[in-house]
Amino acid sequence: MIRVLIADDHPVVRSGLEKILSKDPGIEVVGEAANGREVMEFVRTGGCDVLVLDITMPDRNGLEILEQLRREKHRFGILILSIHKEDLYAMKAFRAGASGYLTKESAPTELITAVTRIASGGKYVSPLFAERMALKIDRTLAEKAPHETLSDRELQVMRMIASGLAPKAIAEKVCLSVKTVNSYRMRILDKMNMKTNAELVRYALENNLIE
Repeated sequence: MIRVLIADDHPVVRSGLEKILSKDPGIEVVGEAANGREVMEFVRTGGCDVLVLDITMPDRNGLEILEQLRREKHRFGILILSIHKEDLYAMKAFRAGASGYLTKESAPTELITAVTRIASGGKYVSPLFAERMALKIDRTLAEKAPHETLSDRELQVMRMIASGLAPKAIAEKVCLSVKTVNSYRMRILDKMNMKTNAELVRYALENNLIE
């Protein structure tokens, strides 16, 4: 049996959530809390497997409650159920220790799915939010690293600069004039949004570009 504590400052909302969750024979609502103080009193004296927590509470917000629960090392899953869209608070909630995030406009069946998954040790976000996060990751991966914007010759010169070679030595190696090498250096710094050779060296070391 999954024991659930519902924390929301609106009695009507708590009642509605209790009715939804009680439809599942494997879930039992063992308590309700109208503010942060009541949440802490319950978890310190009673027990639950999942806390369904609203972000907007009268004494302190849900994120502050999350942080206190984490400090006290309580071992149960926490589902944030909020009127706020995931884009606003979901990542903050997960960083604070939440196990899941749902908006109050979600379907009742999704609430039961979320509670069940969190009780088993999993995480939960809505399918739509998960898709948006996947697209964001794809866009991030598709973005070129700074050195990938350089031409082959520019990359060659950049690696030589990062290796500590002076312009004259680079010019001799690639059969260019010192003036041209210095022009390449300025172009490389501009493309990579850097100002000094030291920044180039640090970048090259971090990205394994020095042989």
